[in-house]
Amino acid sequence: MTILIIEDDQRVAELIQRGLEEQGFAPTLAYDGLSGKKLALQNNYDLIITDIILPKLDGIDLCRQIRESKPDTPIIMLTALGTTDDKVEGFDAGADDYLVKPFEMRELLVRIRALLKRNNKTANSTGFILRFADLEMNLHTKIVKRDGTEISLTPKEFNLLEYMLQNPERVLSRVEIAEKVWDTHFDTGTNFIDVYINYLRKKIDREFDRKLIHTKSGMGFILKAE
Repeated sequence: MTILIIEDDQRVAELIQRGLEEQGFAPTLAYDGLSGKKLALQNNYDLIITDIILPKLDGIDLCRQIRESKPDTPIIMLTALGTTDDKVEGFDAGADDYLVKPFEMRELLVRIRALLKRNNKTANSTGFILRFADLEMNLHTKIVKRDGTEISLTPKEFNLLEYMLQNPERVLSRVEIAEKVWDTHFDTGTNFIDVYINYLRKKIDREFDRKLIHTKSGMGFILKAE
């Protein structure tokens, strides 16, 4: 498995590199955003790890630009910024996971393996159209439509809706969503899952009389036609 590490702190970058090599991964290093972008677009990596604060091109813009050409490559963001707004910005840029510094190498490895496992399952999936009521998602073209009207979603909104479409009419707790969509443990001190549910509601339900995304107080959320 090839992994691109984009980190301007040489000590941190080399620590991650050694930790990955010890686990059998083949890491490549880049120390600024532009170099990282060039490598990411020229090569096919199984996963990309990038810091947010980078010289020449910051991690948020870097992630957006990589996503345009490599929509399916898993991306983990590393940063010292850990507020809900920071996480939402990273996820909106296309990150699949978000790890706040300082972190333990074993935690990073858990996140990496979870993303690689999920990505492999998606690549091997034979059913690429998900439907519920008048809502339709094409996993190949990444197009979402409701009643024939195309709806534009960010990558993380798409992933959240995909999981809800895979589990219709079942209450999904915040813990489950965090683990299955974000591949992380739910932090009760942040409300980013609620933020994304509200984003989806505005795009999926606001213009339609029949609401599909519902809150079960104290339990979580459910995709249900009412």
